[in-house]
Amino acid sequence: MRYKDWAGYHAVCSYDTCHEREYFAIRESAGLMDVTPLYKYDITGPDAGEFLAFVTCRNIAALKPGRVTYSAWADPRGKLLDDGTITRLSEDRFRLTAADPQLHWFARHARGFDVEVEDTSRKLATLALQGPLSRDILRQVADTDMDAIGFFRAAQCKVRGVDAVITRTGYTGDLGYEIWVGNDDALTVYDALLEEGRPYNITPQGLDALDVARIEAGFLLNGADYHSAAYCMRDHQTHTPYEAGLGWTVKLDREPFIGQAALREEKARGHAWDFVGIEVSWEEIEAVYTEFGLPPGLSSSACRIPVPLYHGNTQVGYASSTVWSPLLKRYIGLATVQSKYAVTGGRLDFEVLVAQWRRRVGATVCDRPFFDPPRKRS
Repeated sequence: MRYKDWAGYHAVCSYDTCHEREYFAIRESAGLMDVTPLYKYDITGPDAGEFLAFVTCRNIAALKPGRVTYSAWADPRGKLLDDGTITRLSEDRFRLTAADPQLHWFARHARGFDVEVEDTSRKLATLALQGPLSRDILRQVADTDMDAIGFFRAAQCKVRGVDAVITRTGYTGDLGYEIWVGNDDALTVYDALLEEGRPYNITPQGLDALDVARIEAGFLLNGADYHSAAYCMRDHQTHTPYEAGLGWTVKLDREPFIGQAALREEKARGHAWDFVGIEVSWEEIEAVYTEFGLPPGLSSSACRIPVPLYHGNTQVGYASSTVWSPLLKRYIGLATVQSKYAVTGGRLDFEVLVAQWRRRVGATVCDRPFFDPPRKRS
């Protein structure tokens, strides 16, 4: 029904007039989504691991073949540039994904390393199969033991005779996999998954359903929950990994990497902002709408428009992604707030606009993720 631009591709927002059927497929059966627009880079050579350890916040050199990790990377000031997954396909070959074009940044810092960085974004197709029945579907088409692919692991295999890499990764917070194949073979694999997945109620899925699922999973989004320092005009628009809730990806006590000194200083003094979850009071939303004689009017789609958060009369942060969760029956969001207010269970005020009038309702600071089923890792 609707498309949008994603990295130069026409990407589906929703196949139907509403995305909810696709959303529930993710949570109850399986959703199949084309995520080819991801920027993808293959890094090869004897120094590939050391190079990635230098340009990202994580010690990628220690990653074992067949494993996947998640990392962020920053500029020399420690300001966040992007985030993505990194797969070690073999001893001297890695695959990195990013939300923004990164070839210029990696090529700029490759000098001195015996490494080759190739932009494979247009050569490589990626299909995301997400949901509790995704493993059962892949058993029908992949010539590998799906039970042996652990969480954040990778397997090189064939899918309906096509050379592929399957990683147990995704952006939904559920059991799920991503299938990496050459662009010329993508339709073969896509059609095979749809055919074998029909008894499992597989459903083609668009970006709108993904946006709801990733907020439930507490996953931040470049361009919504933070902005790459490469595109920010003022310093206050930037985030560090610590401020964006990605401090767990930063490994300071190792060989030098870009931004290490600045991040070490920040770790010592403490960071000013925190990335948190919030739950907005539905009872208070209802009361505000009742004041105007209206029923509550929330969109079923995720909202990426920043909404101010207050403590008393002082704005102390903003919610960057909010949504009504169909599964949890809660109005939830992801927010950046001053660190002293990032206390689980703390009360803040969330701004709402009803009939052209501004009001405030309560919002409780929550831990992320909101949804984290055991099947994701089991």
